[in-house]
Amino acid sequence: MGLLDAVRHPFADRRIAAMLGLGFSSGIPFLLVYVTQSAWLSEAKVPIGILGLMSELTLAYKFKFLWAPFLDRYDAPLFSRLLGRRRGWIVVSQIGIMLALAGIAFGDPAHWLAWTIVFSLALGFAGATQDVVIDGWRITVAPVERQSLMSSWSEIGWRMGNLVAGAGALYLADAYGWRAAYLFMVVAMAPGVAAALLAPEPDSDRTAPHEHPGFVETIVAPIRDLVRRLGPLAVPILLMVAGFRMPGYVSSAMAMPLFKSLHFSNTDIATVTKLFGFGVALAGTFLASYVVPRIGIMASLVAGTVFGSASHLSLAYLALHGGDGGGAFWTFAATVSIDSFAYAFASIVLITYMSSLAATEHAASQYALLTSLCALPGSLLAGASGFVIEDTGFAWFFVGTSVIGLPVAVLCWYVWRRQHAQGEPAIA
Repeated sequence: MGLLDAVRHPFADRRIAAMLGLGFSSGIPFLLVYVTQSAWLSEAKVPIGILGLMSELTLAYKFKFLWAPFLDRYDAPLFSRLLGRRRGWIVVSQIGIMLALAGIAFGDPAHWLAWTIVFSLALGFAGATQDVVIDGWRITVAPVERQSLMSSWSEIGWRMGNLVAGAGALYLADAYGWRAAYLFMVVAMAPGVAAALLAPEPDSDRTAPHEHPGFVETIVAPIRDLVRRLGPLAVPILLMVAGFRMPGYVSSAMAMPLFKSLHFSNTDIATVTKLFGFGVALAGTFLASYVVPRIGIMASLVAGTVFGSASHLSLAYLALHGGDGGGAFWTFAATVSIDSFAYAFASIVLITYMSSLAATEHAASQYALLTSLCALPGSLLAGASGFVIEDTGFAWFFVGTSVIGLPVAVLCWYVWRRQHAQGEPAIA
């Protein structure tokens, strides 16, 4: 498929156009739970140790597998009757996101941090729920042969939403203050709501089963099926998924505090991480989509974890040589671009692999399980990152996050060799 054909698809297929809008709304909440908000918290003089602990506000994204099975089996109040099970839950989660964003907007972390924490937790829960049901809709609305196209446009939409929640929020905060920035994000959810209302209903929603197994069975069934299909390699594969993005999660928790400690303005940070970063991340995405079919998914996983972890050395370099704020702008731009490119490449490789592991019957639940497993270890480690930096400094911290990736690369190679020796396909 040529680039021109790919660009035409949103106008030729209603599902792809909806996927772009839903991807956009999916890209908004996550940064606003902690990453973008950490700039606000830094300005409010929240101690660095507390800042590190507050990265745990995103834990809902790591534990979403716990309630994902219930979203597969139960209808959303009122909205599922009107829109179908999956789209109904999407709209409910989007309403929750907008209410939580408004709650954060009217808080003041400098004087009442508890208010910000409560509404940030609510935002994380609503955002994670939105991700689960959008993934479920994506998997059930299109056949297998169109899933790569759906994923690509979802990623493009997500990057655009991420740009709004990152650069957009930072620019608005500099110009009008943080309250106005967060209230604007409420309005920015509108395209995603429109996409959910106009999206086609999956055929499976029209015949969705209404039998409700017990609480335990609802949670256990997707896990049991996944482990059974992975067979003897279940443990190393799941460990590989759990560790693959660990260095990135630990590193990203302290990236914004690093930039603020080097006296870069919100505008500089937005320009580099979001405007430059948008194009850089798309380049990493396109490179991954080119490389994976040519060298295979397992070789791509090895390359992704090595490249992704090594890129953190650029942040260590920035910590040592970027201390004069705007005067080091191009050092800032170059080092952050290296990290962003590697992160995008590694993320697309991992998404492709995890999508291949999910069975159709439990697609949303198993994909949520795998993404939670991918995010949880790094998020837990990130909680201590501020205290580590207090003892070691930023430079050694980012060197350490690079080293974390080495055993993960070895594990990727081990799974690759075992699959090859047993004659199993690289993609389950």
